[in-house]
Amino acid sequence: MREIGLETLALPVFALLMSGEAVVSAMRHHQAYALRDFAGSMSQLLMNAVVKLAFDGVVVGAHLFLFQYRLFDWGRGPLQWLVTLVVLDFIFYVYHRASHRSRFLWAAHVVHHSSERMNFGTALRQSPTGPLTRALFYWPLPLLGFDPIVIASAGAVATLYGFWTHTEQVGRLWAPLEWLFVTPSHHRVHHGANPEYIDTNYANLLIVWDRLFGSFAPEIAPVRYGLIRNIRTFNPFVIGFGEWASLFRDMTRSKSKAIAWHHWIDPPDQSHLETYASPELASEAEV
Repeated sequence: MREIGLETLALPVFALLMSGEAVVSAMRHHQAYALRDFAGSMSQLLMNAVVKLAFDGVVVGAHLFLFQYRLFDWGRGPLQWLVTLVVLDFIFYVYHRASHRSRFLWAAHVVHHSSERMNFGTALRQSPTGPLTRALFYWPLPLLGFDPIVIASAGAVATLYGFWTHTEQVGRLWAPLEWLFVTPSHHRVHHGANPEYIDTNYANLLIVWDRLFGSFAPEIAPVRYGLIRNIRTFNPFVIGFGEWASLFRDMTRSKSKAIAWHHWIDPPDQSHLETYASPELASEAEV
């Protein structure tokens, strides 16, 4: 089953979990959702789904073509599926870390970080251009012998796992789980704009990647969500494409091709601080 299919089947479950999260947060006198922010997240989900519907067939077809020329054969069965899941998780770690360190990848990924709230709705705030940048990192897998159908199913499970880590309603878990798997505590840190939290906890399923490669940070100080300079808009097109517009504007104003290239590939630390926002931000309407 393709990833988009499994995600579509999961949408009613997501809706139920979001409703439960809103109720629990209200009982705790902490409104997890604001209407306009949630609408902004759903607008990105819709655009992302349209792009995936148009693009996923191309990706699967390319993977099936490359799989004919695979260098290795991993066999069949549960072990192959588990190995694929672990490898996919590592590739996601690399892709995710690169998305924070290269501006053209950040232009897609910034969408996911643009909410100043942490809730299950934020998990669904996925970039319309994310499927395009993601494909750049996964195409070698079928050449290495990973079955495209298994890639799709294991990838769907990994994606669904990432949904539940986007919440403030779950505290820290049992220590062994916190050491091995990504938990809500870990992922809250990743979404933090606090100086000590920036560019940490990239993993999706296994937090061991961050521990191994020096990008782990524990949740200590209260998390301030969003960007260093927030976009201050709920306009879906500014959320989805604002950083792309800023990137191409900077490239066209560059005095040389070398400078334009550096705008494209260099880290977003400085470039993404530019305000490309609309001044239309009004006070948030609470759910």
